Amino acid sequence: MSACVPTRAADPTRPARTHQPHSPPPTPPRRFRIESADLSASIAVFLIALPLSLGIALATGAPLQAGLVAAAVGGLVAGRIGGSALQVSGPAAGLTVVTAELIQHYGWRATCGITVLAGITQLGLGCLRVARTALAVSPAIVHGMLAGIGVTIAVAQLHIVLGGVPQSSVLDNLVGLPGQVARMQPAAVSMSVLTLALLFAWPRLPGRTGRLLRKVPAALVAVAGATTTASLAGLTLPRVDLPSWSSHALAGLPEGPVLGVAAAVLTVTLVCSVQSLLGAVAVDKLVSARPELQARVGRSGLDRELLGQGAANVVSGALGGLPVAGVAVRSSANVQAGAVSRNSTMLHGVFVVVAALLMVPILELIPLASLAALVMAVGIQMVSLHHIRTVTRHREVLVYAVTTLGVVFLGVLEGVALGVAVAVGVALHRLTRTRITHEEKGGVHHVRVRGQLTFLAVPRLSRALHLFPRGANIVVELDGSFMDHAAYESLQDWQSSHSAQGGRAEITGRAGTRIAEPADSAHCRCRPWTPWRNHHCEDPSAMGSVSPSGGHDEKTGEPRPSGHQLERGISAFQRNTAPLVREELARLAREGQRPSQLFLTCADSRLVTSMITSSGPGDLFVVRNVGNLVPLPGEESGDDSVAAAIEYAVDVLKVRSITVCGHSGCGAMQALLASEPGGALTPLKRWLRHGRPSVERMTDEGRPKPRLTGRGPADTVEQLCLTNVVQQLEHLRAHDSVARALREGALELHGMYFHVGEAQSYLLADGHEAELFGHVGAADDLRHPA
Repeated sequence: MSACVPTRAADPTRPARTHQPHSPPPTPPRRFRIESADLSASIAVFLIALPLSLGIALATGAPLQAGLVAAAVGGLVAGRIGGSALQVSGPAAGLTVVTAELIQHYGWRATCGITVLAGITQLGLGCLRVARTALAVSPAIVHGMLAGIGVTIAVAQLHIVLGGVPQSSVLDNLVGLPGQVARMQPAAVSMSVLTLALLFAWPRLPGRTGRLLRKVPAALVAVAGATTTASLAGLTLPRVDLPSWSSHALAGLPEGPVLGVAAAVLTVTLVCSVQSLLGAVAVDKLVSARPELQARVGRSGLDRELLGQGAANVVSGALGGLPVAGVAVRSSANVQAGAVSRNSTMLHGVFVVVAALLMVPILELIPLASLAALVMAVGIQMVSLHHIRTVTRHREVLVYAVTTLGVVFLGVLEGVALGVAVAVGVALHRLTRTRITHEEKGGVHHVRVRGQLTFLAVPRLSRALHLFPRGANIVVELDGSFMDHAAYESLQDWQSSHSAQGGRAEITGRAGTRIAEPADSAHCRCRPWTPWRNHHCEDPSAMGSVSPSGGHDEKTGEPRPSGHQLERGISAFQRNTAPLVREELARLAREGQRPSQLFLTCADSRLVTSMITSSGPGDLFVVRNVGNLVPLPGEESGDDSVAAAIEYAVDVLKVRSITVCGHSGCGAMQALLASEPGGALTPLKRWLRHGRPSVERMTDEGRPKPRLTGRGPADTVEQLCLTNVVQQLEHLRAHDSVARALREGALELHGMYFHVGEAQSYLLADGHEAELFGHVGAADDLRHPA
């Protein structure tokens, strides 16, 4: 029976709106809404950004308003356009030295013009989609560049901390430091010491009270404490001076040699881009620690981030602001403060604008010595001991040291160029340095090749291998990460020749794993983790081992699996895979299993759980049965295996989520649809009765039908496969251990559907009234669809 509803006449002047059949209805416009988490995070970031922006402007010698302009533009423009939703951009300490040099050489207005040109260059690079190329720069060079900038900042700001004025170069600052110490101003030094004391002591406040107080940023507390003390004590010392905005200088065209201006633009572009892109990657790592946030914001789009940074630099430079880049301190504070969208970054920019317009009298009370102490501390922290230990462990300390010293004494661009040259030299040295040693143990000759094996080392290796007598037992151990084609061919030829003369030749990796076979046994090219295509190895010895019960398939002509196939698979695992996973399995054996998920799926042989979830040993607690069924409590007559597994996983292993995974073409679902009442009650029929509620749910016209994103089920079998996942999730909730964990918020339930023919996974969307299974793409990281 259809209901009658009033209709209105069609307007002939308005084009008719038609929808394609089966197309989803148009989505209503979303209302702009700011979540409380974004609001609180933006306030925290603003309180950090305000003093740092003024301090960085002071360190560069630019007008102090320029720091506020850059902070506001970074929040509003880069925050809106950039590809990293939670990265906070603004004036960065890494740009201090570059900007100071430009101001001294070209003047402030021309420096703003160079910033605009650098932003245009970034826009061009973003359009060319070369952002990933910037990440190819050696981390030792990047960390060395930042360390050199940090040293330069700290030495320069030390003069202001002592009450003086810094010189234009690090050498001049170092030479003039003893005289500055003799002429230090007690008032400036006292405020600087107070700022540093608060800055380092505030994050270490103990107890519950300290935990509450630590929510206020240490940088704000340090500057506010010094400002309050200086005002109450009536100290006479230089303070922040913010001229009227009406006299604020905007960008001008740089004058000078074209090559010099081009080099300046290139330097600003390089530092801004590399720092911003590395910052976006670092933010992704912080976000990955919060799965619920990762599902919402996703990964950073680096090319889009480069476009956002370029647009921000164009706007900031045009408005008379400092160069803009992603700032690690503010970005990490944004994530840790609970931000959930780019609204927090943009709101912080709004707060900076409000402060620049309405808080000028308060800002002008801040002592310059306090800002200098804050920026000096940031510069010291840029020389990271963790980075030094990392580059030392990777034997790149020379690259790090040369880059740092080059930046300190020559400049940023020159220091980076030196670092690149040294990095290339070190790489070539490692590529050409190969050490070959020989040792005999128990009649076996061990030849160890340490370093990269290239064509340059082939003559020495060939001479060493041909010195051994015929019939000798030789093991060649390769301890390196690279072997070129010439070396590979030479080893293969020698191995074949030596084996043909009655000798035994084996080539192994560092851990003793065999990485090459003699020619007469190398017909099978199957290796672990190679793309699987259901092929059979054309190994004569393997074919000869087909059992009488095997033979060949009458339709395909392919050999049927024999009893020896499993034995060969086990042998391949022991030879190729076991050495790679032995250390991890040994750790799991010592520590016990601690899986994070219970994965309940069908026993179908086409469903490889580790493959479709990219999981490894110790990740999943897996329960498999025919039809991925979860019997209701008390319904497993004489067999409580599924209920026992659920109880063990939830109460003992403390898993945090349970996933029920169905799949296309499920034989159990087909059997349920084809089953007829009566007949012998076989074990299979007794088990499949747990799937009857799924059939009843599917045939109930009053209940919504589960569907896939963008299309309905292909047939009745697929409809039942989808419905069965939803129904078994309901059965799960009926188990006491699951219900208790759900009430306590310690457990999540997920539905999953795997289409075998498409090799495509779908996840059941949370709280979707139509029970929608969302398509999971290659870049989605198994997150729930919005």
